[in-house]
Amino acid sequence: MLATIPLTDEEQAAVDDGQAALDQLLERLADVPTPSGATPRQLLPIIEVRQGHTPKA
Repeated sequence: MLATIPLTDEEQAAVDDGQAALDQLLERLADVPTPSGATPRQLLPIIEVRQGHTPKA
């Protein structure tokens, strides 16, 4: 089932333009309060994820 969900320009860019736009959106939203009042940054530690080969020790 498909649904139409209105997106802001920034949200649409995150969908269409790839990782850099998504990272920018997530960074901005990290300090927007949730319904409980806490921000995502307060609720969860935000870590940087890097993709690629990690050599074994």
